[in-house]
Amino acid sequence: MSLELSFLLILLFRMAITAAFVVSASIITERSGPVIGALVATLPISAGPSYVFLALDHDAAFVAEGALASLPINAATIFLALTYAALAQRFSLWISAGVAIAVWLMLATVIRHFEWTLLAGLIVNVITFAICVPLMLPYMRVRKMPVIMRRWYDIPLRAGLVATLVATVVATSGWVGPKISGIMALFPIVFTSLMLILHPRIGGPPTAAVISNGAWGLMGFGLAVAVMHGAVLQFGSAIGLSLALATCVGWNLSLWWNGRRKAARA
Repeated sequence: MSLELSFLLILLFRMAITAAFVVSASIITERSGPVIGALVATLPISAGPSYVFLALDHDAAFVAEGALASLPINAATIFLALTYAALAQRFSLWISAGVAIAVWLMLATVIRHFEWTLLAGLIVNVITFAICVPLMLPYMRVRKMPVIMRRWYDIPLRAGLVATLVATVVATSGWVGPKISGIMALFPIVFTSLMLILHPRIGGPPTAAVISNGAWGLMGFGLAVAVMHGAVLQFGSAIGLSLALATCVGWNLSLWWNGRRKAARA
């Protein structure tokens, strides 16, 4: 088997694994309401597979440097969520999502021109959450979450978007380097697919509730990226990625448990 064919088959296999993961997470998101759905959506559904495959192809230093570039990009995703949530109250999908993605791209372009340290990335995330989360609170609740009627292309669309992202990151990582790979790995594919699918179906405000509730999960995601950067350098890629996943899952589980406790007291 030629090297080109071997690479193509491995790439298709990786895309298939990612697509299967996205399909499972998407079904859970649709059936669990805005809060739980947001927690599932902020798990490393797209970034996780991207980093796993980067770790298979590159050394720990490459993965750690990519994580360092990803950390401030997490803050850009918060601004994307705030922009969409505010605009979706009154405007169409294409205006709301289009402007939100444009904001993310603009911030990502600015971020890539700086040399980031772990402390600087954490500070940017803390400041961003302190500004954005209070502004997003009014958008986190809706009177009644509409029933979501799935169409035949919904899940293939989501799976295809994420699989394409993973393929792009893996195929270009050796060419663009760890910094750009880390930025591409955090492109908000899951949020974007939720906007594209839910907004026309249930309206802007309910979709904004799902996206806005994702802010709490993105806090843990940013922490997980920071853990990955440090742990990969100290213990290697396998342990570092595992600790990052455990951090993200543990954070979201604690949010879920805290939400249930408050509901029981109410």
